[in-house]
Amino acid sequence: MEFFDINWDETYGTLKILGISLGILILFYFLANFLQKALKRRLLSKMDDPLLANFLSVIFRLIIILAGFMVVFRFVGLTGVVSGLLAGAGISAFVIGFALKDIGENFLAGILLAFKRPFRVGDIVNIDGVSGTVLTLNLRDTQIKTGDGKDVFIPNAQIIKNPLINYTIDGFLRYDFIIGLDYGSDYKGAMKVILEAISKVKGVLNNQKKPNVWISDLAESTLNLQVTFWVDTFDREIGDMEVKTNAIVQVLEELEKAGYNLPARVLEIKNYRDEGFKEA
Repeated sequence: MEFFDINWDETYGTLKILGISLGILILFYFLANFLQKALKRRLLSKMDDPLLANFLSVIFRLIIILAGFMVVFRFVGLTGVVSGLLAGAGISAFVIGFALKDIGENFLAGILLAFKRPFRVGDIVNIDGVSGTVLTLNLRDTQIKTGDGKDVFIPNAQIIKNPLINYTIDGFLRYDFIIGLDYGSDYKGAMKVILEAISKVKGVLNNQKKPNVWISDLAESTLNLQVTFWVDTFDREIGDMEVKTNAIVQVLEELEKAGYNLPARVLEIKNYRDEGFKEA
């Protein structure tokens, strides 16, 4: 039978080569993971930038895995294949680049973002209408978590091509709200009460970035005061929205204690009657 005519020595040699090749790939895989973690720790200790450190370590891992495939090709006797790949790198790069244009574009954009660093992990950004907190920068996309808990993966090329707003790159973010005073009130006194009240709120900065109050509008029923204050986004002890809520409540309570009237919109209704009209 043909089954028993198999050259078992040759088959054994082939299986042995395949087993060793598989072992080399597994070795390079675990080596790449180990060196990636070691490099990431080293980079974090030097640059304190998790975004760039993670990106560089991922590229380093891919290079090691690629080197593992090169070693396997040479081990199994495919040196000519390796040489051919290197010799035809120009044509291959053109063909692959054309076929995978979007992937290559996002990869190059990721490299630019990693080194230019318009944002860091934890920054609050707005990219092409999507607002959220930056979680990580990958080879192809950037992961952002929105305020309602959605994870959005934005292609890196899209970030490069569109305006990017970083609200927290320096750690400071300003909030504001409007307070309407009744006409005829002691406006300067009210502004003083507001400043004293908001300065007591935990989380509101009172150093170089102090709270402020100014007149924003002469409305129909009220004199509107715009109240602004700053928070430190690097301080995660208390959330920004909680700080804003506490600030508004504190200001309202202090104004009410001081006797200031905060009216709603007043509508004046006039009734014009025809003097010549008489009821029957």
